[in-house]
Amino acid sequence: MAALTLYTNPMSRGRIARWMLEEVGATYDTISLSYGDTMKGDAYLALNPMGKVPAIKHGRAIITECAAICAYLADAFPEAGLAPPLDQRGDYYRWLFFGAGPVESATSNKMLQVSTEGHQQMAGYGDFDTTLQTLTQAVSQTSFICGETFTAADVYLGSQIGWGLQFGTIPVSPELEAYRDRVYARPAHARANALDDAAMTEHGPTMPNDAQTG
Repeated sequence: MAALTLYTNPMSRGRIARWMLEEVGATYDTISLSYGDTMKGDAYLALNPMGKVPAIKHGRAIITECAAICAYLADAFPEAGLAPPLDQRGDYYRWLFFGAGPVESATSNKMLQVSTEGHQQMAGYGDFDTTLQTLTQAVSQTSFICGETFTAADVYLGSQIGWGLQFGTIPVSPELEAYRDRVYARPAHARANALDDAAMTEHGPTMPNDAQTG
């Protein structure tokens, strides 16, 4: 089997990739990178010129961006059952990339206090309220985003929602809290959190203001 390596920092979106790796049950090595240091070093920039984490290397394949990592690992380890059959992937792709596009943009702008008011047609996500309403409706229809079966899309969206609720970029609601609790109950989430929490002691308690995460 091809070697698999996770490049990450425990105070980053690398936690999403770690969770996904634990979900698929893969054996992998971890290389922890420091902000402003090894994350911007020549060795890592050769893998990801953005100088951001996470990234994974699987054999010759290099994958960056959390949604892409989730989708790739679901396909690379089909025995984990984290991607629907090809002819049933409409909702899977729709919501996975809704998280990577509108939700990511809307919550980032919320944190940066950037408003699209008066410019909704130019913004890919329109406006924050519409994005939030769409997200809330999507996660409250069924147990998971694609129905009653947990998928890689739940790893990504669940992480986005969990962090949004934690840091205040997503308003608290019963629907979003219930969905977060369902996906966070996964044993793989607990394992991934334990690994990253243990690694926190090596990197310190805070994240730099210019943290480079993917």
